Amino acid sequence: MKNFSSMLLLSLGLASGAAFGGDTQAAVGGALGGALGSVVGQQVGGDTGAAIGAGLGGAAGGAVSANRGSKTEAAIGGGLGAAGGNVIGQKVGGTTGGVIGAAVGGGAGSALGNHYGDGGSEGGRHYYVRDHDDDHRYGRKHKKHWKKHRHH
Repeated sequence: MKNFSSMLLLSLGLASGAAFGGDTQAAVGGALGGALGSVVGQQVGGDTGAAIGAGLGGAAGGAVSANRGSKTEAAIGGGLGAAGGNVIGQKVGGTTGGVIGAAVGGGAGSALGNHYGDGGSEGGRHYYVRDHDDDHRYGRKHKKHWKKHRHH
C-alpha cells in the first residue's frame, strides 16, 4: 500500500508541476529528474546528498525537455525548484516527502522557466522589418552616394 501511495503522490506531483507553468513536457522532465536525483542522492549522501541530487536532476531534466530557446531558464528553474522542494518535503514528510517535493518543485520550476525563457507565446523569435541593404550585419557596406562625388 505504501508503494502505491508513493506512486500516486508522484503522479500528482508531475501533474501539479505541469499546471504551474502550462508546459507539460518541461514539467515532466524537471519532475522526473528531480525525483530520480533525490533518490540517488539519498542513497549516496543522505539528506544533503538528496538535496544536491534533486537539484542536479531537476536541472538536467528541465534542460533536456525544454524548448530550444529556453533550456537555460528551464534548467535553473528545475534545479532550484527540485532542491527547494526536496528540502521542504523532507521536513514535512521524511524521505518520501523529499522525493515528492523534488518532483513538484522540479516540475513547476522547469515549466515556469521554459515558459518565461522563450518569451511566452512568441517562441523567443524577434522579427525585424527593415531594409537590409544598408546594414553591416549582412556583409554589405553602406551605399555610396556616387552622384555627390562625381568629377566633371
